[in-house]
Amino acid sequence: MFTGIVEHVGTVVAVTPRGKVVQLTIDCGPIVEGVRLGDSIAINGTDLTVTTMTGTALRFEMVQETASITNLGQLRPGSRVNLERALRADGRYDGHIVQGHVDGTGTLQEWRRQQEDVRLFVACAPELASGMVPKGSITVDGVSLTLVDVGSDFFSVALIPYTLSHTTLGERRVGDLVNLEIDLLGKYVRKYLHQIFGASSASPTGTGLSVARLRELGF
Repeated sequence: MFTGIVEHVGTVVAVTPRGKVVQLTIDCGPIVEGVRLGDSIAINGTDLTVTTMTGTALRFEMVQETASITNLGQLRPGSRVNLERALRADGRYDGHIVQGHVDGTGTLQEWRRQQEDVRLFVACAPELASGMVPKGSITVDGVSLTLVDVGSDFFSVALIPYTLSHTTLGERRVGDLVNLEIDLLGKYVRKYLHQIFGASSASPTGTGLSVARLRELGF
């Protein structure tokens, strides 16, 4: 479990195909302190397991499924990545609940900058956008952010200068792929509504929830 609060921006040292897996070697800098073999680290919001340790360089193994549904398949030596160690039970809880299970990718659509006000717009699949709500939480490349605008196939987030300078988001360009993880609580609410009210292709939420349906159920 993670919080979406990036601890360090690491650098990819090597990307090595090994049969059905790809080995990622990343210089993780100071966050290697206390890390052990088998520990989980979120890399651009993707939970991977430490398999080898050499100084500050940690090695991870990535299966094809992970490479295909995240932007980790695009990593090359020299790529910079957001890193976060798993949350300790006695640690401070900032950000929001993040599993490190990427739901899909989005495409950076637009930057809007007005002095200190920086807004990032991301295009995404409708099934991802349907799980988002304004003022809710979203994880973008492992960074916990608050949603501002949510459309049928896009969303926007506001970024403060600290986030821009302490994560890779400030380096992103229009057209880049970013990893997305929808708020875990929202996933459970949506599944519950689906089970209670049923699915309907006519409903933009996919739950079949409408005023008429509520009346049928006695509300």
